[in-house]
Amino acid sequence: MLRPVREDLWLRFLSGPDVDALGVTPSEVVSAVEGVVAAHGRGETVFEPRTHLVPDNDGRGHFNVLRGHVSSLGDHGVSGVKVVGDFVPNYTLGLPSELALLTLYDPHTGVPRCIMDATFVTEARTGAMTAVGAKHLARAGSKVLGHAGARGTAYSNVVMLDALLDLDEVRVTSRRPESREAFAAQLREVLRAEVVVTDSIGEAFDGADVCVEATRLTEPAPLVRREHLAAGSLLVPYGTVSALEADLLEGIDKVVVDDWREAQSGRFGALRAQVDSGALSPETLHAELGDVVTGRRPGRESDEERVLFWHRGLSILDVALGQLLLDRAETADVGTMVRYR
Repeated sequence: MLRPVREDLWLRFLSGPDVDALGVTPSEVVSAVEGVVAAHGRGETVFEPRTHLVPDNDGRGHFNVLRGHVSSLGDHGVSGVKVVGDFVPNYTLGLPSELALLTLYDPHTGVPRCIMDATFVTEARTGAMTAVGAKHLARAGSKVLGHAGARGTAYSNVVMLDALLDLDEVRVTSRRPESREAFAAQLREVLRAEVVVTDSIGEAFDGADVCVEATRLTEPAPLVRREHLAAGSLLVPYGTVSALEADLLEGIDKVVVDDWREAQSGRFGALRAQVDSGALSPETLHAELGDVVTGRRPGRESDEERVLFWHRGLSILDVALGQLLLDRAETADVGTMVRYR
């Protein structure tokens, strides 16, 4: 005898203001991200590389579709799908360049549990991944950050790194003077560190302990060069379009990625040309970050090594941070319950 079909399924909708009201702290985000990176290293996730949808829109932007499952979350795991747009010209419309929507699902029944504005999720988990990479790959006592790029996830990068490293100096630059000046003013409101505006990436990166490339290029350009990187520095490039000179890896001692399958996927990414040419391959790759976090592979082994950490953004980070927000929302009864069927 067939059981009657339930028709009273509800899910929670979390708007951008709902997410903001939950008050998740940088340290909580970094902890959630480091936890799921370790779970990935232990094989406790199901991860699929992103796919792209590139509309016929005169090159204004594209969509990324990310899918993942984390077995260690909740009672029996959580599955999720995020769609995030990457539209660089959005600043001319007063919109974020990356707007995202995340859906979370019960992996045993397929029932959707939550739909949320994942714009904060995208920004926060990206910055947290930069910070987790620095925790395991930056030189001990790193206090100077050079940051190229002033929009999108830039703010989260700096705030998360400062929460981890207690920075003394933050140097920021971007293509448009008004953009970098506004970014510096925003950072000065929340940081103890001195915030310095520079005219070029070379000035921002010169002698810096940690160098982050988060530019918003529309065409590849060799803006980051080997001579910009001091001995012992950590470079974190993750722009959608490459800002690295072609032979930059010749001056790098170790390359670590978030996931090698993700690094190979799609047509975008900071090291796309190096992967396509074979300069970055299984033979030249040092490790995935999950292997470093779990101790399977060493991270930094000397104060002189130049280390590069390339993270493209893993779906499992979105799932982990989304679940953290959903748990907080359920406890506080934040959001709107929407009838699914």
